[in-house]
Amino acid sequence: MKGLTKQELSWALYDWANSAYSMTITSSVLPMYFKSVAEAGGMSSSNSTALWGYTISLSTLVVSMLAPILGTIADYKGNKKKFFKTFFSVGVLATTLLAFVPANNPILLLICYGFALVGFSGTNIFYDAFLVDVTTKKRMDKVSSAGFALGYIGSTIPFIISIAVVLLSQMEIIPISLPLACKITFLITAVWWLVFTIPILKNVNQVYYIEPEKEPIKKSFERLLETLKAIKSHKNIFVFLIAYFFYIDGVDTIIGMASSYGTDLGISMVSLLIILLLTQFVAFPFTILYGRLAEKVGAKKLLYVGIITYIIICIYGYFITTALGFWILAMAVGSAQGGIQAISRSFFGKMVPKENANEFFGFYNIFGKFAAIIGPFLVAVITQATGETRNGILSLIVLFVIGFFALGKVKEEAK
Repeated sequence: MKGLTKQELSWALYDWANSAYSMTITSSVLPMYFKSVAEAGGMSSSNSTALWGYTISLSTLVVSMLAPILGTIADYKGNKKKFFKTFFSVGVLATTLLAFVPANNPILLLICYGFALVGFSGTNIFYDAFLVDVTTKKRMDKVSSAGFALGYIGSTIPFIISIAVVLLSQMEIIPISLPLACKITFLITAVWWLVFTIPILKNVNQVYYIEPEKEPIKKSFERLLETLKAIKSHKNIFVFLIAYFFYIDGVDTIIGMASSYGTDLGISMVSLLIILLLTQFVAFPFTILYGRLAEKVGAKKLLYVGIITYIIICIYGYFITTALGFWILAMAVGSAQGGIQAISRSFFGKMVPKENANEFFGFYNIFGKFAAIIGPFLVAVITQATGETRNGILSLIVLFVIGFFALGKVKEEAK
């Protein structure tokens, strides 16, 4: 992209690379394919749903628990890229193996998916932490936003190809079975992820680090404990993490619950996939816009804009009753989704000590992962209690309001 250095662009292209996984594996093809595999394997619908949820929860828990200590160890010279390569290799290999699991073996499919999720999530910890190595504080908002923007566009290309393969198979235009078509999409995802990760592997290196010590694992635990004890000296960082915990929970819940809400409004699966695709295209320019405006007026103000946009989305979501209303809602989400995620990452990156970036991004990852608990639970409880999905969506305002006021206690780094 114009205006980025070779290192900055190489770093940002990893968002382009791994977003194919988010779209195809996390959000669309694999969840639907797993249901058919579970049915073919004689597993009940309720059990397959439960096992799918348990796999996601367990994989997320593993990464969240390992994140701080692995991040601390990765702060030593040369370790950041080693950990990045390890988790990346696990993720790509496991995604590839999804294509070779028999179409009637749901347990083996879940095991491969679990490893793929651990690899994907683990790699992101070190990818985020590389932000401090590739750019300056002044350019972090722009570079972080470029990464998310590239991710939105990059994810659509393999997604369109994958959906085309699946639809053409269903329509019997190409002579392959639906399970085989799904397996091809997994291979497309793995190849895309692998190829576009090459630039970061070649051109990005750890610039800020701690010199190696004897007993590095023991020393890493000691540094981690010191960081936890020294909360007062890092008060600004931890207050931001609290704010981030709440507002990003609202953001992630809206992303995760959108399909269910659309289905409740009577929108077909094909329409939902098209809406998901178009949301990516809307998110691309708005993410770039957030980055540029953050450079001019400050990142914190843009975070406020994102939070307020989501509060309006929750209110509007309460009143919609038609497919057109849902289309408008989805486009509104696209206008803020990438921006608030990108600016949060760069805002945090400017606050942390560069030589301890992995350690702090480990905590950032934990807060982001565990944030995905409260929102869905809140929506589920309110929806169940009232019998109306729209009431559950409206209840998310609480998370954004808490995040908004907590953010007010955070001091922004000088530009």
